[in-house]
Amino acid sequence: MQQPHEPSGAHRQGPSSARVLVVDDDPTVSEVVAGYLDRAGYVVDRADDGPTALTRAAAHRPDLVVLDLMLPGMDGLEVCRRLRGRGPVPVIMLTARGDEDDRILGLEVGADDYVTKPFSPRELVLRVESVLRRSRPAPSGHRVTAAGLSIDPDARRVTKDGSELTLTLREFDLLLFFLRHPGRAFGREELMREVWGWEFGDLSTVTVHIRRLRGKVEDDPARPRLIQTVWGVGYRFEPGTEED
Repeated sequence: MQQPHEPSGAHRQGPSSARVLVVDDDPTVSEVVAGYLDRAGYVVDRADDGPTALTRAAAHRPDLVVLDLMLPGMDGLEVCRRLRGRGPVPVIMLTARGDEDDRILGLEVGADDYVTKPFSPRELVLRVESVLRRSRPAPSGHRVTAAGLSIDPDARRVTKDGSELTLTLREFDLLLFFLRHPGRAFGREELMREVWGWEFGDLSTVTVHIRRLRGKVEDDPARPRLIQTVWGVGYRFEPGTEED
């Protein structure tokens, strides 16, 4: 992990009501990350293994979890699955640099974001702020409906044919973006910029989220009708038509 200088404006942004659970078996990483988050205004809990993390999360439900992938015993993937089984909570996964398979696995089990080691704690704080901001958006208007899907942006609820769907933070944002722009093709870079707020990053993040989202909204994810692939471009939301 990079050890930058003390962050400027360290006490400025984190809402005091936001609780962040930091899960890492490296005490140096855990201490530094917790210190930066604390100075940014967050309430911080810490755990050094999976069972302890689950116990802490049950005792004080976090608003966000910073979760190391490589934990002793129960790894970060299993911790993420069990946390998600209890209800939606944003997760930022810490992964080894250059290990794309691990990053994809983290996204597949529902991580909303990831940061690769070594990392700047200041960058991690910014990622935490970004994810929490998107999980608590300002009131954004009326319900959006299409193709049997109905989204309430303010309540962050999605139903399909009357049944509620369980989506992660990014899946929700991605689906809402598609429903607000039907019939228009978007490249992965554009989706990353518009939905994730990133100017650059691993484009497999978008690919994984598209696959997960199709698994939840399509009648047959192997032959998607709603979220269509536009070869050479990216993806398009096209309600009510068959994909070529």
